[in-house]
Amino acid sequence: MTTILIVESNSPDLLAIGKSAASSFLRTFQALVPEAELRVACPYAAALREDALDGIDGVVFSGSGVMWSTDGPEAAPLRAEMERVFAAGLPVWGSCNGMQLAASVLGGRVGASPNGFELGTARDVQVTEEGAAHPMMAGRAAGFAVPCIHRDEVQSVPEGAVLMAGNGHSPVQAMVYESGGVDFWGTQYHPEMSLQEIAAAVRGKGLFEAADRMADRLEIADQDADAAAEFGTSPEALAVPVRGRELVNWIAHLHGRR
Repeated sequence: MTTILIVESNSPDLLAIGKSAASSFLRTFQALVPEAELRVACPYAAALREDALDGIDGVVFSGSGVMWSTDGPEAAPLRAEMERVFAAGLPVWGSCNGMQLAASVLGGRVGASPNGFELGTARDVQVTEEGAAHPMMAGRAAGFAVPCIHRDEVQSVPEGAVLMAGNGHSPVQAMVYESGGVDFWGTQYHPEMSLQEIAAAVRGKGLFEAADRMADRLEIADQDADAAAEFGTSPEALAVPVRGRELVNWIAHLHGRR
């Protein structure tokens, strides 16, 4: 049985009002690998126990709604746990904040996107030549769209990282780092999230004038072809095994390492 540790990257105050990033992974992994054992830890609440990595096949670092960047002093608890997981040689997945965290830990650079927020979907994502040859991106065609919500981005990949995909908003939409004992795959977008979850994150936040209308369309896009087309996708592409393609590939990667 596969055992996955999900590192919740939201702070206790956000969890207290129901803002859990780990919950999206729990739902998606339960759909993709219902037999897996899923564990959750929150470094912003307490450091991982000494035995927290015992019996773990892979570790996920989730997205986050905190206001600080992954290179800020407030993110030190998360960086410390990622360093610990890397030192243990375990395969790591990072979504959004999780990929930015890896960039910070491994020597890259992160910052707020000069293009502002990327909301709804990351559109027209292009797979690099290296990405097309890598198992992480198996099954992804050029120009795909996938659920996305972020302000910060990786602005310089760490030395030794390989760019897997990018788009016009954020050139680093996916990267891997596989050297020095580190086994990291990550995306700026959210293959673990449904568009309904993106809608809940957008609605009522005052991010831009039409945010609530966007949320209305996001909520029905997995059933409504016209709404899905507004975000560069289709209901078929929003089905869990398709939008979660990179996670399907990562799970296969975990199995292959056994």
